[in-house]
Amino acid sequence: MSWYPRVLSLTACAALVAAGLAVAAPARAATSPPYVQGSQTVPTYSYADAIRESVWVQSPLDSDHDGQPDRIAVDLVRPREAVAQHVRVPVIMDASPYYACCGRGNEGEIKEYDANGVISKEPLYYDNYFVPRGYAFVAVDLSGTNRSTGCEDVGGPAEVASAKAVIDWLNGRGRAYNADGSRAVATSWTNGKVGMIGKSWDGTIANGVAATGVAGLNTIVPISAISSWYDYMRFGGVLRSPGYVDYLANLVNGRTGDTCQPEMAAAQAASDDSTGNFNQFWAQRDFRLDARNVHASVFVVHGINDQNVTTNQFGTWWNELAARGVPRKIWLHQGSHVDPFDMRRSDWVDELHQWFDYWLQGLHNGVMGEPQASVERADGTWVDQPTWPALGAHPVSVPLGNGDGTTGTLGGGHTGTRAFTDDPALSEAQAVASPNTAVNGRLAFLSAPLTHDVRISGAPSVTLRVQVDKPTTELSARLVDYGTQRRVNYLGREEGITTLSTESCWGESTPADDACYFDTVQDFVTSDTFITARGWLDAAHYRSLTRVTPLQPGRWYTITVPLDDYDALVPSGHVLGLVLTQSDNEYTTPTPTGATVKVDLSGSRLTLPIAGSGLPHATSAPTVRTTTPAITPKVRIDNRRPRFQ
Repeated sequence: MSWYPRVLSLTACAALVAAGLAVAAPARAATSPPYVQGSQTVPTYSYADAIRESVWVQSPLDSDHDGQPDRIAVDLVRPREAVAQHVRVPVIMDASPYYACCGRGNEGEIKEYDANGVISKEPLYYDNYFVPRGYAFVAVDLSGTNRSTGCEDVGGPAEVASAKAVIDWLNGRGRAYNADGSRAVATSWTNGKVGMIGKSWDGTIANGVAATGVAGLNTIVPISAISSWYDYMRFGGVLRSPGYVDYLANLVNGRTGDTCQPEMAAAQAASDDSTGNFNQFWAQRDFRLDARNVHASVFVVHGINDQNVTTNQFGTWWNELAARGVPRKIWLHQGSHVDPFDMRRSDWVDELHQWFDYWLQGLHNGVMGEPQASVERADGTWVDQPTWPALGAHPVSVPLGNGDGTTGTLGGGHTGTRAFTDDPALSEAQAVASPNTAVNGRLAFLSAPLTHDVRISGAPSVTLRVQVDKPTTELSARLVDYGTQRRVNYLGREEGITTLSTESCWGESTPADDACYFDTVQDFVTSDTFITARGWLDAAHYRSLTRVTPLQPGRWYTITVPLDDYDALVPSGHVLGLVLTQSDNEYTTPTPTGATVKVDLSGSRLTLPIAGSGLPHATSAPTVRTTTPAITPKVRIDNRRPRFQ
């Protein structure tokens, strides 16, 4: 039985954006449903009596090549009373590969089923909280995971198509069946409006589906999400970890035996570990390339110190959306790979409630009149601002100076050359400590003590004029805030939070699915060394990420190393540092060449996105003592293959 999803053509989508229609505010129904009071939804329907269904949606793809379209498992909870009242409800949807293998949320919840194979427990609180308020909640197993057929393809066409097929079905453009395929399942209970949400891989798929332009997807809430899988597994052409595609596919694979082994092996081969190049495999997994298709609103949430899904994932995606006028909002917190439910719980649930009420229920509650950005400062306070990056942020070029010959300067004179030789054993903590001391394998540059607070907001970069005596080497750069301050411990055991023994409840419960979760608080430490942004590049990819260009010894090259997006208020009296190294075996898996790199300071600079006044003039490097070490992990964390939860 063939079936072809309807999508907006690129021409039509572009025309809608140009006309301002693709981003129009939702229309409110003429008659308010019973669960609406004023400008918000309120708990009206029974969660205990809700309809719980498990259905299988037909995907347009056959990713396991068995001659049948993939069957995508969909577990949903929806209000029973709405059916009797002939009220059609919108859908909140979380499409995930983690419902069986790894769990969702801080407590690692997985799906649970009754004796008939029908969903009895959905992970997280979305169904408990929103179903009584007139929403349905849909949890989708991506292709090849949990109970879906097909094969896992790590953010590729099969995954995106599997989630998109569910939206098409909810809008009457697709088919779904019961477990044995004997009965078609209709969707007369929904109005077709869908909001996708999810953290990490789940939020990544929300980005990917939005980039298809599928009709019916009104909004997405990507939390700590990927927008380019290449930039997740390759840092400027440097491998994060070899065999990563195969590792992830096997981690979430729900098929028995070797059903999908050929497909997973083919995907790993196509990813091209041997060169680290960007190719067609990665282009299929780069949702930024299709940002022109996005007409859903986007609520981005990300940890500004996320060491799993690094911050260029939200920063570059955000810029693409901004260029196209997509309605959007952003929250940036100081933790690492953490859900806002575990950092700012009450405020987050309230904001998410308003967001979905506006975009899915058509309730004009003022959420879009609020400041666009909410940013957490190092001390845990939150600041609202009209835009992100910060208003007035602009690139400021900071020259690199020779200083005293051991420690260079940021700002001031910029003559002379400096050289350093790769030391693969040099750790990050060693590289940033005691910047006034000569350390093999690094160069350190310091600003003068700041005479005022400096606001960094956006993506920094380092441009270096270099000679390299080998065909390539990894170039690593770190922007460091030297100054004693209390900060969120994002490298701690729980990546910036501590889980307590007390609980709070967010919605209604059943014996099989409670709405109560352990409370959390933020984990703080005091340190005098703090790495704000990191960046890496394989020098032989300096021209392009699509090909390798070996360097010729004795020749000068101008190479720019992009750093991850950041937002920081560096206090007056602190010193800003730039630390350059080569091989980084903590965040990447380089192939050390033993290269010596000579840097021509007159052609080198640090570029900072600064709102307000820049750095003071530096005639010499100040003395910086790092008596309190940089924040270091309490437990061993492999940033090359971080935890998946």
